Amino acid sequence: MVQPWPRYQWPEGKRSAFCFSVDVDEDAPYLWTQRGVDAPRTLGQLEQRHFGQRLGIWRILDLLDRFGVKGSFFVPGAVAVANPEILPAFLERGHEVGLHGYFHELVADSSDTEFTAALEASIEVFRGQTGTAPKGFRSPAWEMTPHMVRELRRHGLWDSSLMGADHPYEVGGVVEVPVQWATDDAIHYKFSGTAGDRTPASPLAVLESWREEWEGQHQYGGLLMLTVHDWVSGRVQRLRILEKLLAQVTAEPTAWVATVGEVAAYHAASANAGRFVAGTAIPGPVELRRFGRG
Repeated sequence: MVQPWPRYQWPEGKRSAFCFSVDVDEDAPYLWTQRGVDAPRTLGQLEQRHFGQRLGIWRILDLLDRFGVKGSFFVPGAVAVANPEILPAFLERGHEVGLHGYFHELVADSSDTEFTAALEASIEVFRGQTGTAPKGFRSPAWEMTPHMVRELRRHGLWDSSLMGADHPYEVGGVVEVPVQWATDDAIHYKFSGTAGDRTPASPLAVLESWREEWEGQHQYGGLLMLTVHDWVSGRVQRLRILEKLLAQVTAEPTAWVATVGEVAAYHAASANAGRFVAGTAIPGPVELRRFGRG
C-alpha cells in the first residue's frame, strides 16, 4: 500500500519556507511565437513586455531590498544576451540567477536535441556574463520530459518546474523545488487583448488567495513558491499587493525566507534527501479496448 510522505523537516527553528522567484521572460516568449515567416508583426505585446525591463524589474528589486528578501531570477539566454546588464545587476544586489530556456522555447515545440543545445548555450551565456556556471533551472511553461531531467542531472543542476509536492523532493536524481500555478501572477493578471484572454483578477482578490496559501503552507509545514513576472507584477497596483504579502511573511520568525538555490542545497545536504523521491517513468497510452472500444 502506498504510504503518505512524512512531514518535511526544515532548518531548526523553522516551520515553513518562502521563496520569491521572478521569471524574467521579457520578449522571449513573444519572439518564440513569432518565429514563423507568416507571423503578424505588431507592437502591442512587445511594448507590454518591455515595461518589465524599463520599470518593472527595478521596482521589484527595490521592493525586495526594502524587506531584505533575496530573490531567484530565472532568465532566458536570449534575454541575457540582449540585456547584458541584468544578470550582473541581480547578483550585485545579492540575488541568484537561474536558467529559463534560451528563447523561452516550449517543450512541446522542441526536440531532445534542441533542448540540449539550448541548455548548453544558456549555460555558456551565464558563465560568460557572471564568471560562473548557473546552478538551477526552471522550464518555460513549467513542463519537463525525462530527457530534460537527465540533462539537468548531467550538468549538476537543481530544478524548479514541477508540482509533485509542496516541499522539495527528488525527480530522477535531480532536486526539485516545486512551483504552483495558483501562486503565479500571470495566471491571475496576464492580459494581452488576444482571443481567449480573461479579465484580469482584482489584486485584492489575489492577495487574499496568496495569504490563504501562505498561512496554510505555514500551518502544514510546506513551501510557498511565489512566482512573478517583471512586466506583470511590476505594475504599481500589483506591486503594492506584493508589499503587503512580504510584510506578513517576513514578520513570521519561524518562516524560512530563502532563495530557491538555498532551499535546493539544504535539501540535498539534509536528512530529507532520499526520503521524498519520484521517478520519471511516464505511463504508456491507455488501451481503449479495455473499455469496449477498438
